[in-house]
Parts: sequence; C-alpha cells; structure tokens
Amino acid sequence: MTDYKKVFIDTAPFIYYIEGSVGNPDYADKAKDFFKSSYKGDIRMITSVITVEEYKVFPYRTGQHEYIVSFERLMNVLDINIVSIDKTIADKAAQIRAEYRYFKAMDALQLATACITGCDLFLTNDKQLRQFREVKCITVEELE
Repeated sequence: MTDYKKVFIDTAPFIYYIEGSVGNPDYADKAKDFFKSSYKGDIRMITSVITVEEYKVFPYRTGQHEYIVSFERLMNVLDINIVSIDKTIADKAAQIRAEYRYFKAMDALQLATACITGCDLFLTNDKQLRQFREVKCITVEELE
C-alpha cells in the first residue's frame, strides 16, 4: 500500500469496516488494517456521493442508524474526500462503459471519479473491475 498516494474507496470496504463481514471475517480485518495504515501513511482517500448513497441504503432500510453515524464519523475522522458527480465524470463514465460493456453505470461512475481525481489505486470487492486498465483495481481480499 505504501506505493500509493491517492486511493479511491468503493462501497464494500466501508461495509466491511463498519458492519463486519459475516461471510468472511478476514475482510473486516483487512478493511480495518487498510484504513488504519492509510491514515497513518498519509494516503489521501477519495470516494464519491455514489458510495454515500450505496452505503446508506441498508441502514435506512433496517433502521440501523448507528451504522450511518459510524459511516459519517469515519468520513470525518479520516478526512475522506467525497466527490460529487459532474459532467466531466459522467463523460468519462460513458467512455468506460463504451469500452467495458459489462460494467454497470454506478461502477463506471466510481471508476471515472477515480480517474478524474488522479487516484492511483481503486479499492473494491468487485472482481470484475480488476480488468480496468486506467487505475489499478484491487479487491479487499487482495490487501496484504
């Protein structure tokens, strides 16, 4: 991780950090280690408003508002930059979807945000996104 200075964080790592991972408890530990080492290592962390929307659906649906509070606190404490989607990002996402036909619109917008903001790593848990070539994509499972 020390080779990276700016990391885009997709939704899954936040879920693992805040809510844990029933299916694979190692994911929760890896996410926690990632956030801790990134903060201590002065790595700039970026995400988008899409992550905010995606993350909050489950807590709102289930009434577990403590997860929303934890999410907001994490964003503030770690000074994670939340980027809004604009026309430049939308145009880049369209280019990505044109090239990677099976990428979903939300994933393309996330990847486009990473590209436009100059991230050198994209942390996700969607293995399909590892084929993206403009920014190195890794899954939580691949974290050391």
